[in-house]
Amino acid sequence: MPIKTRIKQASGWLYFKSPKGRANLRGAGVILMLHRVLADDASAALPHRNELCVGPKAFESLLRWLPRHFDCVSLMDLLKAHEQPRGNARPKVALTFDDGWRDNALNAFPLLQRHQVPASIFLSTDYIGSRQRFWWESLGETLWGSHGEAARHQVIEQLRKIGRPLPAAYFMNDRPMARSLALAHYLQSLKTLPPKALHMLTDSCPTESLPQALDWQQVRELEDSGLISFGPHGASHALLPGLDDRRLDEELQRSHQALQQGCRQPLPVYCYPNGDHDDRVRARLTAHRYPFALSTRVGICHGHDDPLALPRIGVSQRNACRPSLLAWRISRGGRA
Repeated sequence: MPIKTRIKQASGWLYFKSPKGRANLRGAGVILMLHRVLADDASAALPHRNELCVGPKAFESLLRWLPRHFDCVSLMDLLKAHEQPRGNARPKVALTFDDGWRDNALNAFPLLQRHQVPASIFLSTDYIGSRQRFWWESLGETLWGSHGEAARHQVIEQLRKIGRPLPAAYFMNDRPMARSLALAHYLQSLKTLPPKALHMLTDSCPTESLPQALDWQQVRELEDSGLISFGPHGASHALLPGLDDRRLDEELQRSHQALQQGCRQPLPVYCYPNGDHDDRVRARLTAHRYPFALSTRVGICHGHDDPLALPRIGVSQRNACRPSLLAWRISRGGRA
């Protein structure tokens, strides 16, 4: 294990044990940001999946660790406490999942149910109950070779034609971890492509046997469990600051209507796709009567936070299977 990782782990452990760290957390709320729980930990550990995915063993390790240091509560319970902070209360933690992946029902929910930990899932509603695909998953897995060499080479050629050839590091590394890391950096760079280009690239990838996202029957079953709540994460997952006023209002309205029809009690909380927002977006959220919104800014929640830009702490395979690393991330958020 690298010395830097050992130092982070020790720092995280000390933060939770020190009087200063405990005082900083007292009365605070931590909102954890997750995306997916895969069927196995080895797959989740690859760098191009690591930031968005955890495996079942790592996730269960996290669910065992959290109650030792926090009250595990629903997001709305945490936000109510955020509005009326009590400085001497035990810190609270709430789990959130972005996008609405099918594996939230298949792999995450059984473990949440076993440990009786509530969670909130924020749906990109156009994808729910459809065969529409998330570009980063389809492109990433095709380029990784999960769908065969012919499909991989076809997408590589498509990317070359639009002026986005893969980096040399992707081709020169035979070691899986190094090649996966090169792929992770490359996929991050594709976020600047226009949506039309990303849709075209996604359409060139093979279709998976199962939909990537939840369907509305699964949404209703999870909500009926009493452990899971749902909120909007956009309709199309478009980055909101890049939309004009008309398209922005359409995006907000479409996701709102879909949740009103598909859920019994949708959350009054918006989750920004990619965490992107600005003053104009927050003003439109207010006009659509959302009192809360989640960002991707790293931090822990105190009473003085902007309710339309609430911070979260990201969970990855790397820090879920080593909770002291997650403690380090929380400690850094506590200083933000």
